[in-house]
Amino acid sequence: MSRRAIVFICLLATVFLVTDSVVEAQQPAKAPRIGYMHNGSKSDASDEAFRQGLRDFGYIDGKNVVVESRYPEGKLDRLPDIVAELVRLKVDILVAGGEPGVRAAKNGTKTIPIVMVGVGPDPVELGLVKSLARPGGNITGLTLIAVEIAGKRLELFKEAVPKLARVDVVYDPAARGNVQEAQEVHSAGRPLGLTSESWEVRGTGDFERVFAALTKARPDGLYVPGGALMNAHRKLIADFALKSRMPSVYVRRESVDAGGLMSYGVDPVNHFRRAAYFVDKILKGSKPAELPVERPTKFEFAINLKTAKQIGLTIPQSILYRADKVIK
Repeated sequence: MSRRAIVFICLLATVFLVTDSVVEAQQPAKAPRIGYMHNGSKSDASDEAFRQGLRDFGYIDGKNVVVESRYPEGKLDRLPDIVAELVRLKVDILVAGGEPGVRAAKNGTKTIPIVMVGVGPDPVELGLVKSLARPGGNITGLTLIAVEIAGKRLELFKEAVPKLARVDVVYDPAARGNVQEAQEVHSAGRPLGLTSESWEVRGTGDFERVFAALTKARPDGLYVPGGALMNAHRKLIADFALKSRMPSVYVRRESVDAGGLMSYGVDPVNHFRRAAYFVDKILKGSKPAELPVERPTKFEFAINLKTAKQIGLTIPQSILYRADKVIK
């Protein structure tokens, strides 16, 4: 072979190598896939808050990230199947809302990073993480740990309804956070001169029975904790309280939007929006085991004046001035 031919072949090989490198460099990077599992629905403010949080960090669903959303709509027995589906989709991160969702995610994968959000009880006590400072394992995120603010919630309720003497609690005994909160209501209510009784609701079919019992008992007010079961039936509960002309207090603002009288709790928008921070950190290489779990720092007080008017209650101005949101 002549020297000229050899030079030509070498040049041709170089061209192919350069062209292949350029084409490879132009190939778009695979968009990270995020599994998002929340007990509510896509119409919830929590869902949009999370997506806005992603946008704040430059992640746009369908462009540079793919969000696989799944909603059990309060049917907790579907959670293991949803987790299994998201694992099969090979998501890079699992964002799980609520204790049952995080528990299902933990049981479903030991390797995919999990960002928890909306977990009321202490995740250390639940065995989800080793400690808040150093979670260990594949779970980190945010915890509500807001059971202890039940006393503050009762104080506001008492100020809004001065004649309050008995406050009954409707709760899910299968949700540890609900059990702890029901106990906290009893203990925190005593210094305020309040008595209370707790009513167990284990499923959708129990609400009508408990509502009938409450109608006979006629407490001065109704206290409703959070959790998947209560959140899924917030409209049903708020409608009962309104129909019964019974003042009601809740953990979540969505219950006030649904017709409940008032709520005091963690700002849900800020809480779910903050979950995007953990997603961003993990996508950039941080390990869940080394990302401290965050406690809530922002709380929200909401009052529904339309509901107050319908049940014949006048809310003191001193309370209204302190509310973050007033529905007129």
